[in-house]
Amino acid sequence: MPYARNGDVRIYYEVEGAGPPLLLHHWTFASLDAWRELGYVDDLARDHRLLLMDSRGHGRSDAPHDGAAYQLEPRVADVVAVLNAAGVDRAAFFGFSMGGWIGFACAKGASARFSAFVLGGQHPYAQTMEGAREWLRVGEKEGAEAFIDLWEREVRPLSATEKERMRRYDFTAMVAAAQDRRSLEDALPAIRVPCLLFAGVKDEVHGLAEKAAAGIPNARFVSLAGLTHGETIERPDLVVPIVRRFLAHISLVP
Repeated sequence: MPYARNGDVRIYYEVEGAGPPLLLHHWTFASLDAWRELGYVDDLARDHRLLLMDSRGHGRSDAPHDGAAYQLEPRVADVVAVLNAAGVDRAAFFGFSMGGWIGFACAKGASARFSAFVLGGQHPYAQTMEGAREWLRVGEKEGAEAFIDLWEREVRPLSATEKERMRRYDFTAMVAAAQDRRSLEDALPAIRVPCLLFAGVKDEVHGLAEKAAAGIPNARFVSLAGLTHGETIERPDLVVPIVRRFLAHISLVP
């Protein structure tokens, strides 16, 4: 299995497709497998060399239980470590929700490694993650089946594949990873590469994502009508065409 190393932490990644490199960073409660399950990989790999990674604390990457391991700096370094391990000097970045937040951090802390950013369902402003921690503590204290039951009551039914992935969660690590997020607003005016921000109209972050796009010199914002946060990423039929058009019209360095 391919792993990149950032100090003592191993980050699992996969590479698929050919063309200008595009790194995909998943959201909380997911892993790189979610991109495949939703159909993003099959479509985007036609035009891009995809670098898919499991964020620390998720999937097959290492899962420290110390909250200090989930500060932004090591998480940006994880992304850079994947680029280095894959032999990629510069890539476009596509992240959703947690992945979008880490994308803003990459724009601030490792801008030279990225040719463009696609940031979905996220903004760069300070926010509490107590809601996510409350959910994850159910799994930590009562087990995966209790977490699955909660998800199906409050969100939607889960597929057998999704349930099996949740049974493998390290809930203690994921609680540690769900830290309150500090503001990255000061980085916006300095972002010089093209950026695409998008969010569902019914997503509670929609207004702040649109505000962030207005603060980036070379950014555009796309609203997706009628969609909540979770529904947005589950609609690759709507998201992928927007992303492909955006990436096709900018200069990507392979």
